[in-house]
Amino acid sequence: MTESGCPKMDASHMADSGNWVTVAARPKLGDGDILGVSVGEEQIALYNLGGEIFATSNICTHAFALLSDGWLDGDVIECPLHAGRFEVKTGKGLGPPIPCDIKTYPVRVVGDDVQVQLGG
Repeated sequence: MTESGCPKMDASHMADSGNWVTVAARPKLGDGDILGVSVGEEQIALYNLGGEIFATSNICTHAFALLSDGWLDGDVIECPLHAGRFEVKTGKGLGPPIPCDIKTYPVRVVGDDVQVQLGG
């Protein structure tokens, strides 16, 4: 935990650990699309930014809201509940009312499968 009470976001430990899980078919994500998926208890949002796929937690850190119901503006997702904004590529919160960054996940595309790496 950080001083603000937010979990420490350090994905470096995931580089060689964790499981790759297929979460969506690549054709379901057109350019500029957002797709919310569930993997076990994880809620994940997938984003297609210019043909590159990114994944973050789908839950806003300010209040329970699905980011996949929000608005994508370039590489920034805006929460539909209180307009909190996050950088999709890094998970960085862009100011109030966001108290914490969101978790990001490594993504790879294998054939037509979008896969996300979950912690081990």
